[in-house]
Amino acid sequence: MKYELIAPCHFGTEACTKKEIQQLGYEITEVSDGKVVFSGDERAIARSNIFLRTTERVLLKAAEFEARTWDELFEAVYALSWEDLIPWDARFWVAKANSVKSKLFSPKDFQTIIQKAVVRRLQKAYRREGERLPMSGADYALRVAAYKDKITIGMDTSGESLHKRGYRKMTVTAPITETLASALIMLTPWNRERILVDPFCGSGTFCIEAAMMAADIAPGMERNFSATRWKNLMEKQLWYDAYDEARDKKADGLRKLSDRPDIQGYDIDAEALKAARENAKLAGVQELIHLQQRDAALLSHPKKYGFIITNPPYGERLEDKKDLPELYRTLGKRYAALDDWSMYLITAWEDAEKYLGRKADKNRKIYNGMMKTYFYSYLGPKPPAVRPSAE
Repeated sequence: MKYELIAPCHFGTEACTKKEIQQLGYEITEVSDGKVVFSGDERAIARSNIFLRTTERVLLKAAEFEARTWDELFEAVYALSWEDLIPWDARFWVAKANSVKSKLFSPKDFQTIIQKAVVRRLQKAYRREGERLPMSGADYALRVAAYKDKITIGMDTSGESLHKRGYRKMTVTAPITETLASALIMLTPWNRERILVDPFCGSGTFCIEAAMMAADIAPGMERNFSATRWKNLMEKQLWYDAYDEARDKKADGLRKLSDRPDIQGYDIDAEALKAARENAKLAGVQELIHLQQRDAALLSHPKKYGFIITNPPYGERLEDKKDLPELYRTLGKRYAALDDWSMYLITAWEDAEKYLGRKADKNRKIYNGMMKTYFYSYLGPKPPAVRPSAE
């Protein structure tokens, strides 16, 4: 059966999520701030959860309609055939509701009214009026978005957010999420043949996500999802097939890595390095990256055409912002000393360019949760094309 699926993502990274979905072979039907909508069957639910690196979750669009009053909302929800999606024994609830420019703005009222309408519909459809839902089966969580008069209800196929790959058991203050790290890497021209260095690697997220990309390791291949228990909508075999596909891609990806990719992470904090090493081991990429305790002031590399991709401190992780000018000034000098490198960094500190020593070639606004950040791009030259040798 064909469904519309919603892939929420960080504001400013929609192009990455769109490209990923297209690479999986699915048709994009809408791109808007913070989400990409695409069409796909039951197999797409499994594959998108396992393979997409930049989306926070995958929602099955259950309904979309207009409502201007709470009564209209109740009636519209009650009129929908929820019994086609939700079995009688489902553990069902409204997990989240948000409202933008809508006359209906109370998240609590959204949750209460929609839950009441769905319960009433299920009681009527299953001819069990007055009975309490047993809530003993699989999870069917709903997520609601109201924009002006349009209400969209999505059913969460993922469960825990997809940024929770399962490898980050140890963390540090103010880590970058796995989904955002992947998106930022995708916004650069980096590939597994090029050098990547993160001089403020923290718990190792940029390095680990890059190594997983280099080896074609699917981010969701070691975890379960809410929809794995949906017996009414999906056959279990679809999940087995998708996991098998992920294992085959990983095996093929590791075979293609004849040499270890040059992915390096540095941090001055010994505890951060301990976390990064443990996380890399859990992700299965500890052999693909080099992690070292080192001050960013010692950043160097003998080769050309490398990439710095990093999330340097910007005040939230420092006791006092007075340290930031010298830190960014040092990073700028070390970058300038590298031979034909590119640098990409995400920061919320608005004076970053001033102390890095030059204006960025590109500056993209990215929302990290509710925090506005800037993704600065300093573009180095492309390496010369390798010409095939003459016979």
